[in-house]
Amino acid sequence: MSTAQFQRETSSRGEFVRQPNHFTGRITAESTSAPGEGPDEQGRWPLEPGRYRLIWSRACPWAHRAVIVRGLMGLEDALSLGTVDPIRDERGWRFTLDPGGRDPVLGIEFLAEAYAGTDPTYDGRVTVPAIIDTITGCVVTNDYPQITLDLSTDWAPLATRRPELLPAAGRAEMDRLMQDIFEDVNNGVYRCGFATTQEAYEQAYERLFARLDDLEERLAVRRFLMGEHLTEADVRLFTTLVRFDAVYHTHFKCNRNKLAEMPSLWRYARELYGTPGFGDTVDFDQIKRHYFGTHANLNPSGVVPKGPDLSAWIG
Repeated sequence: MSTAQFQRETSSRGEFVRQPNHFTGRITAESTSAPGEGPDEQGRWPLEPGRYRLIWSRACPWAHRAVIVRGLMGLEDALSLGTVDPIRDERGWRFTLDPGGRDPVLGIEFLAEAYAGTDPTYDGRVTVPAIIDTITGCVVTNDYPQITLDLSTDWAPLATRRPELLPAAGRAEMDRLMQDIFEDVNNGVYRCGFATTQEAYEQAYERLFARLDDLEERLAVRRFLMGEHLTEADVRLFTTLVRFDAVYHTHFKCNRNKLAEMPSLWRYARELYGTPGFGDTVDFDQIKRHYFGTHANLNPSGVVPKGPDLSAWIG
């Protein structure tokens, strides 16, 4: 068995097993807490414009989806945005992109400071996205699948746009589809890349491309995953697809074929890229520098590939 990139998240069979999300607070108008107070007895934080800060990395697909939904909902003024450096060292995500190397709102150098300040016993991996309360400096949530759902629903009173990202019609089907996409594609590429045995890698690889083949067939007769209208499911799939040829194909050994060689998925991904809120939040340079520069077990030299030619996304 080869050395794991994340030892604690590797099973005895060499499978990557993603850690659970530790902070699961919810921000909602239904909170009984007064403005400026902490969570109520049910763990619900009060919905207040400008109080909370969303921390993301341009490299991270899980954080990327939160920024896309924030933009689609028009929540830029209600929820501020902090960006960490794409290069994560042993101390975790850093705010080196900001003057003085500190987040200008939270005043911290590392996201880990907010994690430790919220739960001093936490010893897991520090992850983005994370929503931080600017009053207390506490982490409200790092529960990335719930964050985007909440932005479309609980944050709606503060939204300036109201796209129907979670339509009631077909919601059960969409939820099942999103779960399949998470297991086999979103997390599937990581299960390929971080596998430490041949068996674990090949199982993840087969599931990944079987699911991509299913999605290729689905999109051959649909504009978007659920039909003619953009939904949360498309946001979740896009952030993996846009990284596929640049990173996952090579770095995570997902190399049966490239995204650009799957006509329906490629057409679909490029249409999303051209949609406001999608392509303008993509930074291929930071994406490549993060993956190839921080996974030392997979790429000991830290050399970042120059390719592929990414101009095709906008060609």
